[in-house]
Order: sequence, then structure tokens, then C-alpha cells
Amino acid sequence: MARDIQERIKRLIIGRRLPSGSPLPTEPELMELLGVSRNSVREALKALQAMGIVEIRHGFGTYVGPMSMAHMTEGLAFRTVAGHYRGEDSLRQLLELREAVETGLIARLAGHLTEADLGELDTLVAKMEAEAENPGGVGADTDRAFHATLYRGLGNPLLGEVLEAFWDAFHQVRTDLVDEPPDPRDTHRQHREILDAVRSGDARRAERAIRDHFGNLRTRLDSATTPPECPDPVAKEGRGQGA
Repeated sequence: MARDIQERIKRLIIGRRLPSGSPLPTEPELMELLGVSRNSVREALKALQAMGIVEIRHGFGTYVGPMSMAHMTEGLAFRTVAGHYRGEDSLRQLLELREAVETGLIARLAGHLTEADLGELDTLVAKMEAEAENPGGVGADTDRAFHATLYRGLGNPLLGEVLEAFWDAFHQVRTDLVDEPPDPRDTHRQHREILDAVRSGDARRAERAIRDHFGNLRTRLDSATTPPECPDPVAKEGRGQGA
């Protein structure tokens, strides 16, 4: 019953072509439209809010949610960390998923990026070279901007959101699960090769460059040490309260 009400509200949003931020019918209106009780409407809306489909603004009403990839990102990150502490190879699994997506797309970009995008990528690679000389190495934001700019050339906003979700999830957990930092010179060199391959129009070279980049990440995973036993925050909190 609850799932049915959720589906009917989703169909209402689709049927009325409501964009993010649009107000939904009030609770009484939804009760009348759907023929269900107030509690049933509220439970359905709370479930949809947890999925990012609607946004409940107390005192103002209910609106179509942002429908972002935030929930997917959090789920991926949590699944990866939880799997890691269960002894699973979950970080590698996430890395392989991202690699499969990017390798499958890079050939389509070879020789097809605009001069403006290539110029922006040149600037980012030059920034990587400068950052490689700093103690902190190449910044994660610079690396992220490179990949976002690269695949922006495909003109697919949904694809961009999916790649951002993979990126967010991986980088939320990699600093906790990987001990060995990357060599910043390798990071710069790999991204320069990806850019040069795409600019040259050589699809196979571009694919090799992406695979080499991810191969380096896999090598770091292989050399990482196992983290200490995950602490139990609930038990820890209980002990603290009893002291």
C-alpha cells in the first residue's frame, strides 16, 4: 500500500511535468486525489523525501526535490566502507566500475573536444604540474575538475552526474582506506598523456592512457596496508557514559 502511494505521487510529478522546486498539492489535496488517509500521505512523502524525490519544507509545503545523485553517492560510499571492514575488496570494485565507465567513453572524445575545452584542460594540467612541486601534491579539486571538463564534452548532463557520484564516493573513502599517497609527478604525467591522446584524435591511445591511469590507482590499492579494526562507536559511547 505504502509503495503504491509513493508510485502514484511519482506519476503525478511526471504527469504534470513538474520541475525541481515546483510545489506539490497540499496534504488534503493529495488525500482527495489518492483516496487515502493523511498518515498514508505523510508516510509516502517522507519515504520520497529520503530518496530526494520530494522536499518537505515544514510550514511551507512539499516541493519536487532536487533529484540529485547525493543519495547514490552516500550509498556507494557507505557500501564501500562497510564492505571494506567486512574484508571485501569493495574499494577495488568501485574503482573498476568507474574505470569501465570512463574507458568506454574516452574514445568518443578523441579528436572531438572544442578548442575551448582543450584550453581549459591544458590549464588544469599545467596547474597539476605546478602543484606537483608542492608538499601536498596535486589537489583533488584539480584532478576532479580535469575529469569533469573532459567528459563535459559529451554534452550529457546525466552522465556528468553519474561520474560525479562515482568520484564523490571514491574520494570520500580512499583517504581512509589507502595509505600510500600518489606520486604527484605520475599524476601530472598521466593526465597530460590523456589530454594529448584526446587532442591527437587517437582513440586507442586515449583508451590506453585511461587504463594506465587507473592501473596506477589499482597498484596503490594493492600496496595499501589493511586498516585497523573498525571501532564500535556505540560501544565506545556506552563505556563513556558508564564511567
